[in-house]
Amino acid sequence: MPNIKAAKKAIRSDAKKYAQNLKAKRTMKDIEKKVKSAGKEGAESLSAAFKAIDKAAKIGVIKKNTASRKKSRLAKGVAKAV
Repeated sequence: MPNIKAAKKAIRSDAKKYAQNLKAKRTMKDIEKKVKSAGKEGAESLSAAFKAIDKAAKIGVIKKNTASRKKSRLAKGVAKAV
């Protein structure tokens, strides 16, 4: 357990960031699975997936190129299903 005030604050802020990152990652993965399993109906939830992926990239959960790659592959999969 840290004794210094700044170290205590760092632990609190790290816990907040960890929770935020976990939520963004979980949301992104859940929506990705939903789009992949939907087949032809995946086109409706594609914009929600893009939004979740972009948000995760914006807060730094995933990198920008990873987000772009994920979006491209999802779009390609939906186009193939239709």
